[in-house]
Parts: sequence; C-alpha cells; structure tokens
Amino acid sequence: MSENNALASKIEVNGINPIPDSERYGKPSGLFPIWFSWNISIFGITCGIYVLSLGLSVWQAMVAGVLGYFLSCSLVGILAVGSVRTGLPTLAQSRFAFGYHGNKIPTFFGYVANMGWKVTMLSMASTTLADLLSNLMPFFEQESGYPTTFCLLISFAVVIVLTMAGAVYGYNMIVKVEKYIAVITGIMTLIYLFFFIPNIDFAILGDKPSGSIGVFFGGVVLAMTMVGLGFLNYGGDYSRYLPRNTGAFGVIFWTTLGIALPVSVLLILGVMLGAGNEALVEKAAHEPLAALTGILPFWFYVPFSIVIIISLISAGMTGVYSSGLALLAMGVPLSRAVTTLLNAVIIALGCFYLTFVSDSFLSTFSSFLATISVIMGSWGAIEIVDMLRQKALGWNVAMVNPYGQGGRDGRWTALLSLGIATFIGLGTITSSDPYIAYITSFLLSDDLKNSVFATANIGLIVAMISGAIIYALLTYVLQIKVEPYTQK
Repeated sequence: MSENNALASKIEVNGINPIPDSERYGKPSGLFPIWFSWNISIFGITCGIYVLSLGLSVWQAMVAGVLGYFLSCSLVGILAVGSVRTGLPTLAQSRFAFGYHGNKIPTFFGYVANMGWKVTMLSMASTTLADLLSNLMPFFEQESGYPTTFCLLISFAVVIVLTMAGAVYGYNMIVKVEKYIAVITGIMTLIYLFFFIPNIDFAILGDKPSGSIGVFFGGVVLAMTMVGLGFLNYGGDYSRYLPRNTGAFGVIFWTTLGIALPVSVLLILGVMLGAGNEALVEKAAHEPLAALTGILPFWFYVPFSIVIIISLISAGMTGVYSSGLALLAMGVPLSRAVTTLLNAVIIALGCFYLTFVSDSFLSTFSSFLATISVIMGSWGAIEIVDMLRQKALGWNVAMVNPYGQGGRDGRWTALLSLGIATFIGLGTITSSDPYIAYITSFLLSDDLKNSVFATANIGLIVAMISGAIIYALLTYVLQIKVEPYTQK
C-alpha cells in the first residue's frame, strides 16, 4: 500500500486543527467524486420542477437553474482554496475575518442552516413513507390521493424515533454503512431514470410561455439557494487535505463541477418532466419525493421508496450528531449526549411544522433557504474578500486563535459588514411562509413587496454584494486594521 493510500485508510483523528503537511495528499480532481456522490438524488429533479413553477419557459428554467448552480458552486470552490492553504475547515478559516469569538455568529447560523436541511430531509422521509404506506394499505389514503393525517402522523413518528435512536446509539454503525447506502441509492437513482425519461413529453417543451427578466433572475436566485449557497460553510472541509501548493484553479474547477454537474442534469430533467404536467407540479409542492416515485411501476416503487427513506434517515442521524458537535464548538456548556438530544428535539419540532403546519413544503422550503442564504451568502462574500488579506499575511493560522495566542476575539469590520448586509437582505426579500415573513421585507413598502425585485428575492444578491463592498472599503480603501493581539 502506498503512503497516500495508508493515510487515506486511517481513522479520522483531526478536528478543526490545521492539517499538517505530513498528512496532506491527493489531487484536486479527487474532490469531484466526493461532491458528485453527495448530489445524486432525485430531489434534484424536484428542484427543476420548483424553478419551472416560478412561471418560466422550459428553456428559461434550464438556463436560470444551471446558471444559478454554477455561479453559487464556484463560490464554494473559491472558499475551498483558503482551506488548502491553511489546512483549516471553512468555518474555522473564517476566524481570520471575524475573530475567535466573533466567528461564533456565522458558525451559529451555519448550524441553523444545517439543522434546516436535516428538517427538510426528515420531512421528505416522512411524506415518502406515508405515501408508501398509503399505497400498500389503501385505507390510509384519502379520496384526494394523499395519505391520511393519521398515516402521516405514524410515518412522522417512525422517522423521528429511528433518527433519534440512531443518533444516540447507532452513529458508528451508520458511519460504516453510509457509503453502501450512498452507492445503492446512486444505482437505484440511475435505474429510476429509465422509468422517468419516457414520462417526458418532448413535443410540448416549447409550448410554455416565457417569464419576465425579473422572474428569470428569481429562478437564478432560487437555484443558488437550493445548492451552492447551502455548501458555503463547509466547502473547504475536504480540500484542506490537499498539498498546500495545490493550484487554485484545479480546486475551484473540480469543486464547482462536482457539485453543479449532477444537479444541473437532474434539474434539466425535472424541468422537462414538469412542463405540461400541472398535477405533478402541484404534488411536488407538498410531497417533493412522493410526486416523483408515483411514476414508477409498483415492483420498483416499493424498494426504491424504502431505499430513499433509509438514506434520508441516515443523513438525519449523522446530522443530529454533527449538529451536536457544532454546538459544543460554539462553547455551549452541555455534554455531547445532551446536545444530540437537544438537536433531535429541535429537528422533530421543525419536521412537525413542515409536515403538519405549513400549507406548502415549497413555500416554507424556499422561504427558509432565502432567509438563511442572506446571512450565509453575505458571510461567504466577506470571507472571499478577506482571503486577499489572508494571503498577504502568509496564511498565518495563528490568527485564528483567541486573544493572547496570536489572534483576536473579534474583528468589528467584518461583523459590521455582515450586520449591515444581513439587515439589507432580510429587509428586501419576501417570504411566502407566514411565520418566516415576520423577519423579512421590513424595508419594503406594500407596493414594493409585490414587485419583481422583492418576489424574486434579488435582495439576497444585493446583500452579498453589499457585504463584500462594505468590508472591502473598510479593509482595503480606508485600510482600517484590527491588529491581532499578542501575549503581553
């Protein structure tokens, strides 16, 4: 066995510490299969349906979705370069810009983003299981074709109990079998496409009318929030193992391609499937995966649904556990078991809301993504701007340490930029979820709330640009320095 293979086969012992040069190996092309395998899921097809449902033509939806994916994923790739130079995970790297304690603010919202995605996954698992049960046992099905509330409640309870039990007792087992689950899911997804493609009516793809330029940009923004911006806070967690002198272009290229390529293909398929199929579009807004499994022959529908449910629960288990570790990293004075239980309860409440309270999965899902992306997108833009300063400082990892150890507790320039950008972003986006709406659109008049700028959530892009410009102005134009503290 080669030295690099030996390193790759060792049990992971590194935390948020810089990866030493002696443990670095590989090429940037190795990032491609990591990201690619994570993004092979039929939910990517549903995302295409969501972009189309904004009111775009088939070709507009394809272009808007792919453009949004590649733009946002390139930001992930740029952030990954910093981790190559320092060996730090992305959220630890941003201590350069925000300071040791100041960085806990974006870390917290990164935690919230992660929790939101786990809520989404487990909600999809619940609705998919309910759809399976109602098809196996027709007395669980309403006249409308949807599962009964009782069936949904049973499915929700099963998913939550399995997730909580696995997070507390079965984490090591899940880690061992997760790669096999991913392989099986990937293979069955490819088989699914053989049943999927004949359902596309190619003759009507050009019939759907075009949307306005504002709606097109809304499609770009929605695509950015569904994929790339969701990966910003851990884009460099895998690239940090590459040799320190690895070329930046290769890191950006393979990271971007690994994320954006599979989801772009799936989005295009979803757009084509949704064209002219209003019933499918409507069902996807409530049952994002069950809407797609319904086109399968029964003999394949059952095992495919089971595999999808298991893979979602598996992701939920590891998410509950890792989110517990994130709380510990923020300094929450609780044990690992308690933080895991706390996260499980929070996720259960979120799933309950998304499954039983929300009128539309799509409304809550898109509103949450836009809201959290304002914060994490602005954070990412500031971090990218700060990478020029980090490079000038020789990527000195001592600067991520607390006061007295070469770093500083907080850098007000970055925190102020993030605060202003977040205020602008939340104030100028809209939410179709009535509860999330309480913290959005407060800068808009009633007339502006119905404008294309607001409904397309272009305020998210404005927030990111504002954060980057304000921070660049303070750091490079005004040259305001927040010097690292040193031990006296």
